[in-house]
Amino acid sequence: MKKQILMIAVLGFLLTSCGSGQLNSQYVYETSPSYSWGYAEYFGAYYADYKNTNNVISLSLFSDSLKINNIGNLVGIGQYLFLEDIFIPKTDVFLPPGIYTINESGLPYTVAPGKNDTVDNEVYQIGAFIKYYEGNTVMSIQKLVTGGSIEVTKTEQRYTIVCNLKTADNKDLKGSFTADLPHIDQSLATPQKSLRKRLVYTGK
Repeated sequence: MKKQILMIAVLGFLLTSCGSGQLNSQYVYETSPSYSWGYAEYFGAYYADYKNTNNVISLSLFSDSLKINNIGNLVGIGQYLFLEDIFIPKTDVFLPPGIYTINESGLPYTVAPGKNDTVDNEVYQIGAFIKYYEGNTVMSIQKLVTGGSIEVTKTEQRYTIVCNLKTADNKDLKGSFTADLPHIDQSLATPQKSLRKRLVYTGK
């Protein structure tokens, strides 16, 4: 009888715990990705019509298991970090070494934060983000990057980028990259006021 009472008590505790979510472990995303390849795109003084004459670069970094297929889709399992608007001095065309902070000032050595933008009642995510490609595709998500900084150093053509970022859900996002960083000149192909097209299609 004592054993039956004990079993009932344990079962009741488990059911209560399940109902409260205490036994459901929260899905954990990689908080310190190791990026093994990437590229930068140079857009020149893209916002000159808005009185910001600083040059703009975007940065794409990928973990080694992600690949681009022949139609531009990103496939595999891993993490993709995209910093859409990195502001650099107007005398630079390559990403210069320094510490870049996430903010909306548009000053050199800043990165525009990710945010939701509404156009004609449609909500679009713009700016900095990280996208997680998970083995369980239901768990693949995109998070806006809204704070923090990156530190860029360079030795000859080899870049090292160390991330100390925050996502919109107030999670820390570390991560690092050390490799050559090809730069693609998009300044002539992408006039001011035109939409910039990413080389990688992410489904967003």
